[in-house]
Amino acid sequence: MEIWINPACSKCRSALTLLDAEGADYTVRRYLEDVPSGDEIRAVLGRLGLEPWDITRTGEAVAKELGLKEWARDAGSRDRWIAALAAHPKLIQRPIITADDGTAVVARTDEAVRDALSR
Repeated sequence: MEIWINPACSKCRSALTLLDAEGADYTVRRYLEDVPSGDEIRAVLGRLGLEPWDITRTGEAVAKELGLKEWARDAGSRDRWIAALAAHPKLIQRPIITADDGTAVVARTDEAVRDALSR
C-alpha cells in the first residue's frame, strides 16, 4: 500500500503511527514534493470512488485565490479540478492510502486507516 502524506499534517502523522503499530507494509509518498500527475489523480479518484472536488481542501489560501468554491461541480468541470490539484498539490486532502486490493481511502481517522488495513 502507499500513503500520500504531508509530514506537517497531524492526521498524516497519526495514520503513519497506526500503520507502524499494526506492522503494515507501506510506501510513503510526500505528495507535495513528489507531485501526482493528473493521470495519477484520476486513478486515485477512481479507486476512491470520489470526484476531485470531494478531495479538495477548499479552505487553503490557493483555493480562495482560484475561487474554487464557485467552480462548477459537474462532469464538464472535472478536468479543470484535476488540473488544479496537479498544479497545487496542497489542495489535495490527506492522507490518502491506496490499498493493495485496488481501492483507496482518505485516511483522516483511525477507523479509515484500519479500513485500508483490512483490504
